[in-house]
Amino acid sequence: MSKNENSKISAFLSKHAEIWKFVKFAIVGMSSTVIELIIYYILQGVVFKDMNTEPFKFLIFEYEGIGYMWAFLISTTIGYAIAFILNRKATFKADANPALSIFLYVLMVIFTIFATTWMGTALLNFFIDYGWRSAGEILAKPIVATVATVWTYPTNRFIIHRKKKTTEENEKA
Repeated sequence: MSKNENSKISAFLSKHAEIWKFVKFAIVGMSSTVIELIIYYILQGVVFKDMNTEPFKFLIFEYEGIGYMWAFLISTTIGYAIAFILNRKATFKADANPALSIFLYVLMVIFTIFATTWMGTALLNFFIDYGWRSAGEILAKPIVATVATVWTYPTNRFIIHRKKKTTEENEKA
């Protein structure tokens, strides 16, 4: 790439910084979701397979077996941890108090898990009601994860992964 092309790309990204942050957030989200799904399917199908002999219910969560619950908890924790680190370091370049950021992130994750579990169950039941169980099992989680972006992006961007104001910005404020 020539210097002129590089400067055009840099100018575009600088002018549209917020869009670029959202694109990076989406890429991080998709990447961590792919890793989460791979871990989930390996855990439920191999590691915890023998634990899925009878249904298991905990709060609003209904599983075909306790192995599904463990696969969900472990894969979700890993996926959210990856997303937190990459978004903090690469997407938002946050420098706010890490302990506070982690605490706020955990609160958002707990809300997101409950909300997406409820939505995922409703969506899967919708697919089942129309005889599309296989499609529902494949599509429900990615659809619900996409819907969750409505609150996860602004929460990450403006609350969790904040940047401290520079001295110059403080003088303008």
